[in-house]
Order: sequence, then structure tokens, then C-alpha cells
Amino acid sequence: MIGCLACDLAEGRLSIPGGRVHETRHWLVEHCVGPLGVGTLIVKPRRHVVHVADLADEEATELGPLFRTIAAVVTELTDPEQVYVTLWSHADAVPGHIHWVVQPVTAASMAEHGGLRGARIQVEMFDRRVTPPADEVETFCDGARAALSRLS
Repeated sequence: MIGCLACDLAEGRLSIPGGRVHETRHWLVEHCVGPLGVGTLIVKPRRHVVHVADLADEEATELGPLFRTIAAVVTELTDPEQVYVTLWSHADAVPGHIHWVVQPVTAASMAEHGGLRGARIQVEMFDRRVTPPADEVETFCDGARAALSRLS
């Protein structure tokens, strides 16, 4: 769907920092284009889906194991206190292409954001609008692809 950020990134109409990290039959994994920090990956369906209830059985079946694998890669590469897996799907108050944010949260990142955690740290990061340096994203994505090849 042209004009959908997730679709435009998936179809190459917009560039993805670090490139595609992983893909399965139904899912794509990319680095976050927003301000959620280096190592934050996006898991999204290949097709334009707006509601979790609209996932096909095959998509839903593939999702749980994919989350576990992607969270393991993020954990290996960032050594976080926790890895958040959160659903995001609104753009300008309109439901959009669903995608999950797989985000490492470290003690350092919590301290940098005044001790915030959970959704509050994510909101703070969005409010600050500081996107990670492209070279750091590229390095992380190279490491993620290597880790995924070992786990597959």
C-alpha cells in the first residue's frame, strides 16, 4: 500500500537503516527508523495488516517463534536488562500497518531517560526525537544477521 510507512520501507520505496535484517515467509525484520535506539528491531507482516485479529493462521503460527528468535538476537548483541516487545500501529491517530518493536532496554538507557521504563521510556524517546547514528545501526544490523545465521 503506497503511503504506508511500513509498506514503503518493505517495498524499497524508502531506505531502511541497516537494510533488511531477516525475513520469513510471512514476516519482515528491520531496524527501527525512529528514535528508539540502536538495536531496536521491527517485526511486521509482509502484507498490509491493520488488526492483529486479521492475521492469517500461518502468520500467527510463525510469529511466536520469530519473537523468541529476534529477542534472543537482541539480547545477545546488547546485554539488556530487558527486551520489550510492544505493538505499535497508529500514525496520526489512525490505525496502520501493525508492527512490533523489539527493543533492548539497558540500565544506561533507563538512567539516560530519568529512570523511565516500559511505555514511558518509549514515549520519552519519541519526544526527544534523537535517531541513532547510521553507522551504529549498520554495525548492529550486520551483527544481527550474523547471529541469526548461527541460530537458524
